[in-house]
Amino acid sequence: MLRKITPLLLLLWCSITCWSQINPPCTTLGQTPQTAFPVCGTEPFIQTTVPYCVNHAIPVPGCGNDYADVNPYWYKFTCYKSGTLAFTINPINHNEDYDWQIFDVTGHDVGEVYTNVNLVVAGNWCGTYGITGASQAGVFSNHCASSPAENINAFSTMPDLIAGHQYLLLVSHYTKAPNGYNLAFVGGTAVITDTAQPHLKSAAPTCDGQSIVVVLNKKLTCKSIAADGSDFTVKLSNTKVTAAHGVNCSNSFDMDSLTVQLSNPLPQGKYTLYAQSGSDGNTLLDYCDNALAVGDSVNFEVLPKQPTPFDSIIPPGCAPNVIQLFFKKGILCNSIAANGSDFTIAGTTPVTITGAGGNCINGISNVVNIYLSAPLLQAGAYSVNIQKGTDGNTLIDECGEEVLPSSRMFTTIDAVFAAFTHNLLYGCKTDSVVCVSTSNRGVTNWAWSFTGGYTGQAQNAMAVYTDYGPKTISLTVTNGICSDTATATVNLDNYLKAAFNISVPFVCPGDKEIFTDSSVGKVAAWNWSFGNGLYSNRQNPQIVFTPVNRDNDNVVSLTVQNDHNCFDVAHKTVKVLYSCYIAVASAFTPNGDNLNDYLYPLNAYKAVNLEFKVFNRFGHLIFSTKDWTKKWDGTLNGHPQPTGAYIWTLTYTHSETQQKYFLKGTSVLIR
Repeated sequence: MLRKITPLLLLLWCSITCWSQINPPCTTLGQTPQTAFPVCGTEPFIQTTVPYCVNHAIPVPGCGNDYADVNPYWYKFTCYKSGTLAFTINPINHNEDYDWQIFDVTGHDVGEVYTNVNLVVAGNWCGTYGITGASQAGVFSNHCASSPAENINAFSTMPDLIAGHQYLLLVSHYTKAPNGYNLAFVGGTAVITDTAQPHLKSAAPTCDGQSIVVVLNKKLTCKSIAADGSDFTVKLSNTKVTAAHGVNCSNSFDMDSLTVQLSNPLPQGKYTLYAQSGSDGNTLLDYCDNALAVGDSVNFEVLPKQPTPFDSIIPPGCAPNVIQLFFKKGILCNSIAANGSDFTIAGTTPVTITGAGGNCINGISNVVNIYLSAPLLQAGAYSVNIQKGTDGNTLIDECGEEVLPSSRMFTTIDAVFAAFTHNLLYGCKTDSVVCVSTSNRGVTNWAWSFTGGYTGQAQNAMAVYTDYGPKTISLTVTNGICSDTATATVNLDNYLKAAFNISVPFVCPGDKEIFTDSSVGKVAAWNWSFGNGLYSNRQNPQIVFTPVNRDNDNVVSLTVQNDHNCFDVAHKTVKVLYSCYIAVASAFTPNGDNLNDYLYPLNAYKAVNLEFKVFNRFGHLIFSTKDWTKKWDGTLNGHPQPTGAYIWTLTYTHSETQQKYFLKGTSVLIR
């Protein structure tokens, strides 16, 4: 994934790009949104290994980049009681990086997770190794990518789930290793465990009467079906169940319908299918191993061939652009006119049909999709009418019977649109961002999120900042069914910090000191004070200091002002020297009275490559230094040297003229 620090940004972006090119696409069940694992909220989910693969980039709100679902597994669940969701992803190897993101896919094709940022509920893409998830220890609802060295909090705040909504959880394994993890849902208040008892909802014979299509009241696991059909019986002496298989189980972990195969066709009449414990030791099971009760039954009738009715319209969700018709008998997909001419729709607003098709398995579909040119955004009432299409027929069911022209009604609700305005109130210590929602169409709930962890539930919101830079604002609105999200980024650019540089830390008589402003912020005015009664309002002034009768430390201050009338001050000390003439005293008195206690080259501020040496009267070297501030104290190896004359030599190069000097003389040590 992309790590949000500048030195690594390009490298890590390349890492993802290269991974997506060299890793195979994800084909293992559970590694795509369409084949997500069904989750039971009561039992940990143990994933022992993670195959290498990459699907697509995923939009992540507020992070500025899309992140790839690297080596993913997907999980699906429904919220049965509103509340907060807490969970942990505990890697088998804690030196590996796992990331995650949750999507609300209610009323949406699950493939939209790769394109629709409004589906995102929460996530954590930080590079911190080890356990991650959502808990009370979390700080933000969504963490952007980071470097492992930043040690960002690997837990996000617990997202709020809405009862009746369907969710997907992506677990992405950024570390390229096959080690898996444990996924556990513990600590939140939302309920994602379906406690409804499994039972047989309906049954219908196929056209030849030799198999029965059974519809269940909820999703049950494909692996709980006994392939020999021993989970079922019709209790007829001359008819036995010989096989059973779940619909679409080759592409999923669960099914809500299955086909039961019989030993011989059933004649016209009424029958009952019973559930029993199969050869695998159980009946059918749901995600949490709740079993279909032994003896649970469903009646069905074998009828003579007759036209199949227009059963119902699946209630549309928010802003539908597809209307779904349901038929108890399967419809032949090749009987559906692709141009949608088998249907007309009339109602509150004009509707244009652009096409039609089925959710086809083996050429048959119980659902027919009518595709619209635009979503239905307003509340209204509509009727769908079935007619003969340009293919010369209405719809034809799996038994070869034509659906009679007929109509059914459906209603839509208003879609909501998130929008807001913002106003920046600049201050010198704090800035305020005031937001006003301009959302429309019956919004009943507002959820604000600001960079820095600020949140709000009122129609309008405000965040106060003591730091500066870009801040992202997000508003999600809902009317209980439809939701929408709007985001904006504001830049708090009124940071002000005074700073300046000096050309040299000391000034010799007649030298010019150059002051260079290095303040940060939108500076509108500069006010300099040089500690000697001189002032300037130039940005980069140049000053010649007049020396007094001694070295002097002048405190120079710079006060900067921005256009919001805020101020900041910086100070530095400049040493103004009485003399920069390099000389060596003719005598010194190392008696500890702090007056002329040392022998050294005076005022050697402009000397480079300096070397100062002292010799006794026998020519022995007794002191040497290349640092003019290191002085001879009149001792040798800690022993005081006698009174008398000492020879010194001084070599150096003048830092401005580059002229080289060699000086020699004597100084008297006086005790």
